[in-house]
Amino acid sequence: MLQQIVDLQAEAEEFHRLLSSLAAADWPRATLFKGWTIDDIVKHLHMGDTMGLASATDPAAFAALLADIQARRATGLSRVEETRQRLGDLAGASLRAQWRTTLAELCTALAARPADARLPWSGPDMGVRMFATARQMEIWSHAQAIYDLLGLERPPPSPRLRNIAEIGVRTFGWAYRVRGLDVPPAAPRVTLTTPFGETWEWNLESTAGAVTGAAIDFCQVVTQTRNVADTALRVTGEGARHWMSIAQCFAGPPETPPAPGLRRRGVSPAADDSCR
Repeated sequence: MLQQIVDLQAEAEEFHRLLSSLAAADWPRATLFKGWTIDDIVKHLHMGDTMGLASATDPAAFAALLADIQARRATGLSRVEETRQRLGDLAGASLRAQWRTTLAELCTALAARPADARLPWSGPDMGVRMFATARQMEIWSHAQAIYDLLGLERPPPSPRLRNIAEIGVRTFGWAYRVRGLDVPPAAPRVTLTTPFGETWEWNLESTAGAVTGAAIDFCQVVTQTRNVADTALRVTGEGARHWMSIAQCFAGPPETPPAPGLRRRGVSPAADDSCR
């Protein structure tokens, strides 16, 4: 089994432990992520996995599901409203169980595909490795809103966080293209430290500025779960500063990072339309 699929399974198990700790009254609580409730977040992840399972096993079924979602969205429904309608009363512990089952089926389906297989998606198609990493990134980033809501410190990062850092670095150009901006000729140097003694480095020869600091801080910025001002990252050079102000490692339309001071543990929950 590809390491990226193993890492996705581990990320899912950590998230499942978090969800298992919730009281029934926690699920309808609004988070700082666009005012989405915990139910909304898990429904969103479940729908992503459902689409991923269709993509990996039945491309025709995936195309039909995507077309139906897009048709409903075209009527004016937001992403969260469309998902709420589609999944109906599925919520709380029942939702958690269904999400976990579908995620396990997705991992099995991904493991059965050749390592170089390409999977259709709502944006450009993706290889199996990148697809597994993208699903891990979705779980990891959306979990942060729940940790923040509950005032909990999330578990220390593990080596699998490198997958998210890697996708954050590799989407440097995407952050510009999705906004209709010219992609700078060179990406900044990135040097990240970890609590388990490893140092991760990219673009070592670059003279286009640098981003230095803790790996978890970098991953929070590129997933837009934190504003760079709320991290201890050291960002030098205009090019690096601009990248960190628009970094976006996920697909979809351009999104504005959360305002400084908003997405962090201990902030009172309130709807926020500026963050992912």
